[in-house]
Amino acid sequence: MIKRPEFSAVILDLDGLVLDTEKTYRIAWCSALETMGYSFSQNFYQRLSGLQYESIERIFLDQCGTDFDVALFRKISTEQWHDYVDAEGLAVKPGVFDLLAALIERQIPYCLATNSLSENAERNIDIAGIAHLFPNKVTRDQVKRGKPAPDIFLLAARVLGLPVGQCLAIEDSAVGVEAAQVAGAIPVWVPEFYLSQAGVDLEKVYLCNDLMELEQLLF
Repeated sequence: MIKRPEFSAVILDLDGLVLDTEKTYRIAWCSALETMGYSFSQNFYQRLSGLQYESIERIFLDQCGTDFDVALFRKISTEQWHDYVDAEGLAVKPGVFDLLAALIERQIPYCLATNSLSENAERNIDIAGIAHLFPNKVTRDQVKRGKPAPDIFLLAARVLGLPVGQCLAIEDSAVGVEAAQVAGAIPVWVPEFYLSQAGVDLEKVYLCNDLMELEQLLF
């Protein structure tokens, strides 16, 4: 049996962990790139999970060449994303409400820590109807470096008023887990995809299939 981690607070990623947004981004990016005459496999899009948007655009430039029109891609993909979300909404991932209820019941403080910009994070949790559940948030534009750098987790720990080593950091991507480990938090990986593990020390990670399994581990 896996030993229960000792922690005083929880830091949660947003995209792919709390909200099922990774899928919406992939659909928008794929549609935009196909409109522009490019095509990539689903594995390629999955490798972008957890990366900050600036890094994703650089990858598209590397793959498509210097004539890749970043501004046009940004315009088309944004329009495609809004069209999809207007039609389908944004789903909260299974287990989120129960996990938050368990934290609130036990008076365990928690904070969102996301590579998304503040405007995008606020918009997404508002669309999903969960903004009231997240009074504490740290976003990409509040720190110098995004994940996999540790800055977002270090600031989240300061927001919570606790040492980062007492914070459980729950992530769905290898990029996020790496950032949590570098920060010195207690990393939990609830992976949406099993792909690259570069930068992740799996021997020092709590690995769970979903948030329901994580709740059972914690409580």
